[in-house]
Amino acid sequence: MPDSDPSAEDIKAHVQTYWNDRAETYDDDSHHAIHDTEQREAWLSVLRTWTGDPPQQILDLGCGTGVISLLLAELGHDVTGVDVSADMLARAQEKARQAEVSPEFYTGDAEDLDEPEDEFDLVIGRHLIWTLPTPASAIREWKRVVRPGGRIALIEGHWDFPEPFEGYETIHDDLPLYDGRPPAELAAFLTEHRLEAVEYEPLMDSVLWGDEPDYDQYIAVGTVPR
Repeated sequence: MPDSDPSAEDIKAHVQTYWNDRAETYDDDSHHAIHDTEQREAWLSVLRTWTGDPPQQILDLGCGTGVISLLLAELGHDVTGVDVSADMLARAQEKARQAEVSPEFYTGDAEDLDEPEDEFDLVIGRHLIWTLPTPASAIREWKRVVRPGGRIALIEGHWDFPEPFEGYETIHDDLPLYDGRPPAELAAFLTEHRLEAVEYEPLMDSVLWGDEPDYDQYIAVGTVPR
């Protein structure tokens, strides 16, 4: 008999293992972490533009080693970071201690959050949605925890490489948004799932990434209906 398709839980377990294995070296890449003052200031400028005046209640999904969480906390926001990888979160917690900021971090599933309704002003995720087996369900869940009139902001890209990432060979076909999407397509996806006033902006400044990005990078933002 042929192998059956993996379940969503199987896929999530695979993703969790992959990112646990990446935790030790994740911040070594300039595309992932902050490596100098100029890069830090560039990201603070982007986040300041899209998050509004502090303090906002912000949920950082797929927060990894806490790069975005720490920047948001530095801007004065009240930040909760969630990630499927406990090893990533251990690094985030250590970096928060060193930076003397205090986001809260916990291990969780971005598609099934342990948060009450209408808890946050903003949900943000960086390079997260492509890793999810049911992104449409994720959008519904994120809308649930955001107050009416609050926003969902996704920092995403579109790479479309000829071969799947190492470690994703067996599951990439089971991820609906694998390879990312062009910004207009992701904006349409968010609109289809009833976010309002969806807009996007390129993030192609080499300072943000440490070198010239070799594929589309952008932020897409939509408002949760009142």
